[in-house]
Amino acid sequence: MPPWIEHMLAGLQSVLPQRSLTAAVHWLMRRETPWLKNALIQGVGNSVGVNFEEARSADPDDYRHFNEFFTRELKPGARPLDPDPSALLCPCDGRVSEWGAMQAGRIYQAKGHDYSLSALLADDPACAALRGGTFWTLYLSPKDYHRVHMPVTGMLERMTYVPGKLYSVAPYTVRRVPGLFALNERVVSIFDTEFGPMAVVLVGAMLVGSMDTVWAGTITPAKERVIARHRYAPGEVTLGRGEEMGRFNMGSTVILALPPGAVTPDHEGLPTPGDPVRLGQRLATLTTSDDA
Repeated sequence: MPPWIEHMLAGLQSVLPQRSLTAAVHWLMRRETPWLKNALIQGVGNSVGVNFEEARSADPDDYRHFNEFFTRELKPGARPLDPDPSALLCPCDGRVSEWGAMQAGRIYQAKGHDYSLSALLADDPACAALRGGTFWTLYLSPKDYHRVHMPVTGMLERMTYVPGKLYSVAPYTVRRVPGLFALNERVVSIFDTEFGPMAVVLVGAMLVGSMDTVWAGTITPAKERVIARHRYAPGEVTLGRGEEMGRFNMGSTVILALPPGAVTPDHEGLPTPGDPVRLGQRLATLTTSDDA
């Protein structure tokens, strides 16, 4: 896409009624009229390249509405987990947008843009321990499986809903909007793991009408657009390696952040920016292998 078109499209998003458009899609995706929801499932699914054969059911009649199809379960065994306990699992299907070490508490976004870890996590106390660690930014396109799973076993400590904009997270917007991931609406989950805190951030986007977690249900759309922080007692919510932790409606982004020393520096043969990834494959090698 020519740079001038990218610039125009990114600028247009600033003046579009982001929330009204997203609310309209949220409403449409939950209509249960059989002919309408079946047409959406087949039309949108085929146009974006969904692999229907991976779904637990490929029959549109088995889904109440389009969103139920969009957040579909997969057939057992469709996403095998790397069996090596030293493997940090990819939490979702998608593509690696960026990964690397955080520099002075900042995360690289794209095309010379970066943003602060503290802004992304809404000043969560885990920022101090995560500073200088490793991050992955993973983009889910509309064709991808839209459930998010645990990279390692973790005990939930905090969840924060952060209100914000709803810019698209398509690559052209990421290249053009500075600090996009720290501007958009998001759900920040902090887990205690064997190697310290781990942040899993679900980033909302234009037309992403809903984000859920398995322990709290639907987080967005929120009744009140104010920062909402929730703390959890030790052991109240513990999720195992590979277990589902949340899901998106439509495409979006997951940002994963680990503390310094959690993974080895050897990255040969592992995913780098631009590479497609699938749930359960190895993103990196943990310095400890006893996380299962």
